[in-house]
Amino acid sequence: MATRNFGTQGCGSTAAAGLTFTVGIGVLIAQQWHSRRLRLNEQQHINLANQQRLHWELLSKALEDPALAAVLDTHKGTIPSDKYRQFLFANAVYTNALLAYRIGNVNRAELFGHLRGTVQNPIFREYWEVTRPARASLEASSVEAQVGRMMDNLINDLDEADTEEWWVVGDPPE
Repeated sequence: MATRNFGTQGCGSTAAAGLTFTVGIGVLIAQQWHSRRLRLNEQQHINLANQQRLHWELLSKALEDPALAAVLDTHKGTIPSDKYRQFLFANAVYTNALLAYRIGNVNRAELFGHLRGTVQNPIFREYWEVTRPARASLEASSVEAQVGRMMDNLINDLDEADTEEWWVVGDPPE
């Protein structure tokens, strides 16, 4: 007696074709997602760079005109004008380094090395201390808060170091 086969012939090849089609669609979607992600990252870097440019333009105006610098003063005039202008410039130096890290121009270890040199300047150190309350409001998981903690730890390590060779103090992050 013969067994009847009701349309199951070629089922394996149909399933394989369907699987191939599904995998192909999955790969296409993954490629499109990756391409879109790259465009978003590029756009984010462009946006950060534009924001940095605007930040510098505003700071430049404040550095040139004490009346405009007064608009940025959150210390109620307790910091002398010349010192405050130095702090504005220190802010520009710091945000430039932060931007370089955020857009991938430098890695975390390179940022650490740069900032280790920057904090050798007493004016920058004073700026860093004066702006501590402003950093306290940062979201703890933000890049800026993480870099801020790295700076605080670095300054602490430098203050406690038994060496004048500041360039070897601290453990660069991985």
